[in-house]
This record gives sequence, C-alpha cells and structure tokens, in this order.
Amino acid sequence: MGSKVSKPGSVKPGNAMVVHNQFNLLHYLMKSFFIRHLVSKQRRRMLVGGYDLDMSYITDRLLAMSFPAERMRAMYRNPMWQVKSVLDMRHSGHYKVYNLCIEQSYDSSHFHGRVEMFPFDDNHVPPLKMMKLFCESVHSWLSLDPENIAVIHCMAGKGRTGLMVCAYLVYCGMSAEESLQLYASRRMINKEGVSIPSQRRYVGYWSKILTASNEVGDVPPDVKLPDPCSRELRRIRLYDTASSNGVFFVVSELQEVPGQVYQPSVEVAKSCCRVIKQGFHRTYSPRYFLSFVDNDEDERIAEAETPRVVVQMDTESPVIYQKTCLDYYFDKPLRVTGDVRVIFYQKMIGGRLFYACFNTAFITSCLLQFTVQDLDKVGYKGRSICGSSFCLELLFGPANGKHQLSPPIDDENFSDDLF
Repeated sequence: MGSKVSKPGSVKPGNAMVVHNQFNLLHYLMKSFFIRHLVSKQRRRMLVGGYDLDMSYITDRLLAMSFPAERMRAMYRNPMWQVKSVLDMRHSGHYKVYNLCIEQSYDSSHFHGRVEMFPFDDNHVPPLKMMKLFCESVHSWLSLDPENIAVIHCMAGKGRTGLMVCAYLVYCGMSAEESLQLYASRRMINKEGVSIPSQRRYVGYWSKILTASNEVGDVPPDVKLPDPCSRELRRIRLYDTASSNGVFFVVSELQEVPGQVYQPSVEVAKSCCRVIKQGFHRTYSPRYFLSFVDNDEDERIAEAETPRVVVQMDTESPVIYQKTCLDYYFDKPLRVTGDVRVIFYQKMIGGRLFYACFNTAFITSCLLQFTVQDLDKVGYKGRSICGSSFCLELLFGPANGKHQLSPPIDDENFSDDLF
C-alpha cells in the first residue's frame, strides 16, 4: 500500500480560485482604506463596529459625517451599508439624517425613512430662511426623545455641514465664535473647520438674528428673520490689482422656487471691471460721501460732553490713481435683494478667481469691503492679481432712496491720509 504524494506547488483549480478571490478582496479593502483616508484629509474618523468611517460627534446629539455612498463612490466615501450598520447599532430608532447636498441624494429607506433634505450649493451659503427651517427641524426631532440624535452631512462633511451644525449650536445659545471653534476641534485634526469666509459670515449673520430675536429668552428661540431689504449696487471696484487689465464678474441672487427648499442662484448682471483712467469722469454716476464716526477714547464720559467727530470720505478721491484699480459703474443702478453672490473670473468663460456671498439686510453703510481674507476660494490665479493692499469694494446707494446726498467737496483739498 503506497501513500499518495501530491506534487510540490500543485493547487487544485477550486482552491486557486478561492485564494485569488481572497487576494482580490484584501487588495480592494487595502486600496479603499488608503483612498478614504486620502480623501478625508484632516477630518477626524471613527473606528466603530470594525468599520473606519469619516464621521465625528460634535456633541452627544450632533453627528457630522461625509456622504453615505453606494457603488463606486463607496471606494472613497463612507459606504452606505457601513453607516447604516453603525447608526442602527448605536442609535437604533433614534437617529435622523439631514442631507445638505444638492448634487447627490439616495433612497431614504436606507435610514428607515428618517431623512430630511436642506440642499444648497457646494462651497456656498444657504438662504437665511433655510437656516431657520433646519434649526427648527433639528430642535423638534431632538425634543421628541432625549436619546434622539441628528446626523448631518454634505458631500465631504466639512463646509456646508459645519455651517449648519454651527447654526444649530448658535440656536442653542452659543456665540458664533464658540460654535465655530467647537466644530473645528471636534471635526478636524488641524482644527480648521468652517474655512470659507462667506460660510463663517453667515454663521455671524445667524448669531445677530438670534441676538435680536431672543430678548425675551424664548425656548426654543422665536426667530424673526430680517425683512427683505433691497439695495442699489452702483459700482464694483477692485482696489490695488496686479498683472490684470480686466476682470469679468457675475452678480447673482438666490431665488425662491414655490414648493422647493433649494433656492437656485439666478444671474442678474455680468460685465467686466477695467482699469481706472485718470481724468476720466462719469457725469452720470453720483458721488457718495461716507461718514465715519470716531470712537470715544473714554466711554465713561457722557456723549453730550464729548461730541463725536464725523469725517467725510470722498469715494472718488484721486488717491485711487496711485494704485492699479479696476472698476465698473452701472449705467442704471442694479437692485439686489437678499442673498447675493458676486463671482470674479479671469476670462468670460472659466478661470474663476474668487467670489463673495452676503445678505443685503446686513449692509450697514454704502460701502461694502472685502479683503483677500474675506473672499472665498482664492487660489493661485486669484492671489496673482491681488496687490498688498487689495480690496474688493461694492458701492451701494443709500438705503433710503429719498435720502439727499451730501454736496461734493474739492478733491484737491481732500486728505489722502484718510485712505
């Protein structure tokens, strides 16, 4: 009786297929793990239930995460089935998901129908009305049961998610700065949370609204949004530019659509800012004189005893010719209302330089100014045209259209030191 000896290195076809599949699975898992960590960058991740997910608890009841993806997107985003498994394991029956993406959605049945959408554009801001509805919805859900949590996500789970999480934290009593710092520390390793200036600006707007609304101390807050406020945009100027003879711009507003939460951006004007030429005078353009009030050195002294000093600043002073400036005057003042976006391009098609978002209800004077630090998505091309004193200036007409403008003063006697 001889024993059966197999040849060295021989593997049955069936076993070879199993080994091959195991190798492919291991390769897929390692590749997915690497890609997800690469895509999540500085965002904090959680190891839970054997899964490595891009999500963070901002508070015990607010969970921020990136998009729960399916199919190919699951290679670099949170796999939907893993997110569902973790939420059902940790917060079974007590979680509700808030999707802020306009570019992607999914079947709400994945999360037992507990999904609500508040979509707005990536890297941009939501209308103030949406912020109010979002906070009221989250508060209503969390109030139903002390175990309920709100799961909030956009695509990357950073900017839009951070803005709305901070909005709710402010709704609960935090200051704007406290909410931004808490979100940054809990969501990001480098503690750089909501980094887009316009998104931070809107958290500040929301804080001002709540400060004005909560004088009685209502719980939940009785939020009163500012009345729609229209302003006439007269001029767009880029002060102290370099290596550019012209910059294109597009002005747009967020427009309400009946029966729809999402408000699309609608273009209301576009043109080109060109170099200001000395001696060129636009007779059809009104001149404004902006009043600046100096602060009292000693606030304890009564105002009647120390009258404030008012300085008149001519917006058309010859000092602008000492720098390369680009501007555009509207032949007919452009009336804008509500949430406004101004985007600047290197060329008419493509080549975006930077942009800024603001709400007309928070314009406190005729001149709205943005430094480089106040502008959104200023990349290499954007910085290349900005001088050391660069500033974007938007000149508006008086809030009261019947307001009488101050008479002009002599440019030659005007002190350049005021600029």
